[in-house]
Amino acid sequence: MFLGTYSPKLDEKGRLILPAKFRDELAEGVVLTRGQDRCVYVFSTSEFEELHNRIRQAPVTSKQARDYLRLLLSGAHAEAPDRQNRVTIPQQLRQYAGLDRELAVIGAGTRAEIWDAEAWNTYVEANEAAFSETAEEVIPGLF
Repeated sequence: MFLGTYSPKLDEKGRLILPAKFRDELAEGVVLTRGQDRCVYVFSTSEFEELHNRIRQAPVTSKQARDYLRLLLSGAHAEAPDRQNRVTIPQQLRQYAGLDRELAVIGAGTRAEIWDAEAWNTYVEANEAAFSETAEEVIPGLF
């Protein structure tokens, strides 16, 4: 499970050193793709394959499922971390997420997310109040 928030920097070649706590899970390979909220999703190869299999179960007649699958897969980039535990974030994904040198890499359970640090801070500020007010109706059985 991916947990925590980390503040790595993007190097001049568009590479990111994976947080140490994520390396074992991602050692066999990663899939980077468009995330919702203008971030980059980072999946282990096996988790991405599971996600793809679940999405494929949706009927081909579902426009929303087709649209989601197209955007998810067309932005996907598979890669193996190098010896320094770096992965390259393709230019297309860096542009999509507005990534600059300062990043926030967060754990989001089954995936990690890469955010521009300023965008992440803005997101947290905008959503902290709603988080503290989350009611049982939003996530049944949690409280």
